[in-house]
Amino acid sequence: MKSNSDSIKKTPVVVERTFQAPVEKVWQAITDKDQMKQWYFDLPEFRAEVGFEFRFWGGPTPDKQYQHVCEITEVLVGQKLTYSWRYEGYEGISYVTFALTAQGDQTLLRLSHEGLETFPADNTDFARGDFEEGWLAIIGTSLMEFLG
Repeated sequence: MKSNSDSIKKTPVVVERTFQAPVEKVWQAITDKDQMKQWYFDLPEFRAEVGFEFRFWGGPTPDKQYQHVCEITEVLVGQKLTYSWRYEGYEGISYVTFALTAQGDQTLLRLSHEGLETFPADNTDFARGDFEEGWLAIIGTSLMEFLG
């Protein structure tokens, strides 16, 4: 029998926000590298195409950075973007999905990040709480402010 903490570990981190912007504008914000650098990460290159790989550096402090290695796995233009998310030199792979739903002239964005339990449990930088805090800040603050 699985313990409750095991099922919590395997539950994806989910952040939902409604933006006062049409789907097209939100889609551009999550797929255009020039817009992404204003609220997400400054990616050298990004294309919303299945198989496209992108990398970027990020971490808890300037002196503790990890190379993120991501590959686009699913694209439904204006609706859904999924990519793998792993760290160079570390075990584990996870998946980030941005799902968009039009609600009149507004857009519901549902971000889910699953597979976090595959990362090394002994590295506190990969703790679930850090991902929860990070996505809340990225989606709930940075993207919200960017979209106005």
